[in-house]
Amino acid sequence: MSLGWDDAVAYALALPDTVLASHYGAPAVKVARNGRAFLSRGHEAHESFCIQIDRETIDMLMATDPATFYQTPHYAGWDAVLVRYATDDPERVRGLIAQAHDRAAAKKPVRPRKG
Repeated sequence: MSLGWDDAVAYALALPDTVLASHYGAPAVKVARNGRAFLSRGHEAHESFCIQIDRETIDMLMATDPATFYQTPHYAGWDAVLVRYATDDPERVRGLIAQAHDRAAAKKPVRPRKG
């Protein structure tokens, strides 16, 4: 089984108050009200996408399913985990996308960049 980028985006956009936008120059789904990204294309777009989620959950995901969830040095220490398209459990990934959405929706709005 797999969950491709288009599938992940379609699911994320079906969640409340979401919009397709960009995050660090890459396509992403954000909470419209506060501008917080929770799903993004990431630097490894050929094999995975990125979910912005808490570090405790990231540690658990990488320990229990390293074939699906991982971090490259670029993401280490940040609230972001990469999800391989070739997952054995797309329903679990959808649940994590929903969890990431709820987490992003609870945060304060992103401050506009100066410049």
